[in-house]
Amino acid sequence: MVAPLTVQLGARAYPIHFGDRLGPALREELARLTAQGRRVAVVTDEAVRAAQGAFIAEVFGAAPVLALPPGESAKSLAGLERVLAFLAAERLDRGGVVVAYGGGVIGDLAGFAAAAWLRGVDFLQVPTTLLAMVDSSVGGKTGINVPAGKNLVGAFHQPRAVYVDTGVLATLPARELAAGMAEVVKYGLLGDAALFARLEAGAVDRSSADLPDLIRRCCALKARIVEADERELAADGGRALLNLGHTFGHAVENVAGYGEYLHGEAVAIGLSAAARLSVDLGLVPAGVVGRVERVLTAHRLPVRLARPLPWAELLAAMRRDKKVRAGGLRFVVLAAVGEAATRGGVPLPPVEAAFRAVGAA
Repeated sequence: MVAPLTVQLGARAYPIHFGDRLGPALREELARLTAQGRRVAVVTDEAVRAAQGAFIAEVFGAAPVLALPPGESAKSLAGLERVLAFLAAERLDRGGVVVAYGGGVIGDLAGFAAAAWLRGVDFLQVPTTLLAMVDSSVGGKTGINVPAGKNLVGAFHQPRAVYVDTGVLATLPARELAAGMAEVVKYGLLGDAALFARLEAGAVDRSSADLPDLIRRCCALKARIVEADERELAADGGRALLNLGHTFGHAVENVAGYGEYLHGEAVAIGLSAAARLSVDLGLVPAGVVGRVERVLTAHRLPVRLARPLPWAELLAAMRRDKKVRAGGLRFVVLAAVGEAATRGGVPLPPVEAAFRAVGAA
């Protein structure tokens, strides 16, 4: 049994529940809301509805459900418009509650719709992918992609609660499960050396007995970081550390076109590039690159681009990244395995070298 934890944000604090059969607890929560006269609307995607139809019917009952096409393409202005039209059609008032039942795309999109609808209504995060369980469902970052870049439009909007039901991972495709492990690797590298050592000792899969504990460790680490720097305003470190590998990875997603790489796959390539940059800056020994890439490869994740992407386009995408400060690029780099830091003023040659080492043209 994995104990719940609380994201401590004062009046906006919320629990994260863990278990492998959370349907009854979630159903009770929804019944309480309905008994209070609060309307509930569920947002999911078509793949989740097909795989989890029985769970959706059992837990959400008569609540209206909107199922969007799966994939990053739904996380767009057009996708947001569909969700807002759905909330309008269901007459959600200020007491309404949006349930995000899906992976990171659905959580980000439905959460942003909840933040925007009537200037903010409550929402619940019920993640169905490993990546969403360990990362995107916690912390209140919501948003959509636009042609200029990933997650450039969004809002900070904390959920009312998060329900991490590892039982739903039974139907998660193997590729999606592997993509989630990229974020687990990231957490080990940025703040939990013992977690990274566990990943080095043997690959984790859905049958691993300690998977629930590993998920909770990632959530606990993210909760601590979010509590200290909720809106990513710290001059150094803080919430930006959660973007280890993401400056590279987001550029890959943008230039390749959203959908060629799963987010976790792009992050895995980004982690390899970030390790190489950290070595070139003299922060960690050269052997760290091999350690990082062996763990990623053991978890069926890429460490190089599937096809060359132009360096000039990747650089342009990085310059549009949210982490740019005063017009300058900022990177999250490794100070050691289990410790990360933010670094501004990084010269372009080592950045280019790192990207070319993972396959940029």
